[in-house]
Amino acid sequence: FVGRSMVRNMTLAAEMGYLHIPPNTLLDSDEIESAGDKVVLICTGSQGEPLAALSRMANGDHQIRVGRDDTVILASSLIPGNENSVYRVINELTRFGARVVHKGNALVHVSGHAAAGELLYCYNVVKPKNVMPVHGEWRHMTANAELAISTGVKPSNVVVVDNGVIVDLSEGRAKVVGAVPVGYVYVDGQSIGDITEASIKDRLILGEEGFISVIVVIDSQSGKIVAGPDIHARGFAEDLELFNEVKGRIERALTGAVAGGINGTHQLSQVVRKTVGSWVGEEHRRRPMIVPVVIEV
Repeated sequence: FVGRSMVRNMTLAAEMGYLHIPPNTLLDSDEIESAGDKVVLICTGSQGEPLAALSRMANGDHQIRVGRDDTVILASSLIPGNENSVYRVINELTRFGARVVHKGNALVHVSGHAAAGELLYCYNVVKPKNVMPVHGEWRHMTANAELAISTGVKPSNVVVVDNGVIVDLSEGRAKVVGAVPVGYVYVDGQSIGDITEASIKDRLILGEEGFISVIVVIDSQSGKIVAGPDIHARGFAEDLELFNEVKGRIERALTGAVAGGINGTHQLSQVVRKTVGSWVGEEHRRRPMIVPVVIEV
């Protein structure tokens, strides 16, 4: 068994009597090489999880190396949304020379979820008073709820809810009584929960669209530009001469704004942001992060 969750779950299953392992069957990791081709590894990572054992083997940073004489079986279907991660693992394992068997080229799928008939069997055996499906997309949970109702569960005792919804069972019947805020908890370096979705969005813009800063110095009395615009860009264009055209636009926009009674560094910064954003969109079809700085002297 390879992978912390796999080892933990299999150990628990053996201790509770659900998994019977014959003596001298399991090997320590340092015994694998000496066993030759008579080894089967059951490991985590069938969905391309980046820190799972199989993904680390595919990256070449796991103590177990995959080679030309190895066969890797992905005995699970691909969960929608994981395509890129799974295909990357398959490609890297293939690059090492391994033969990768999966649902796309062999009948190897093992479902981890109950089919409709199995759910019906469970409902008829257990005869629950309340039912709340908790896994799958909304359509899956709705279908599950309909199965429960078809076996005799009262529709008023069946709830299909989103994450964060509070379901009260204190009076013997499942009922929705409120909700609590829920969402993603981001881990950023050593901090947990401090980064916001807005920060993530900013990072995506920086990575995909680039960054432009514009610095302009204006006279606080006359409103005339005394220095700049100075433009700096990262991840957008190496040749700053491309921005010569927009410098004239910025000067005209600021002059017009001051003549129209707009003053204050914040308002004038927004004029600069809008002007540069319009030019970049028209000329380059890009939406970089734009940071305007207007300084009054």
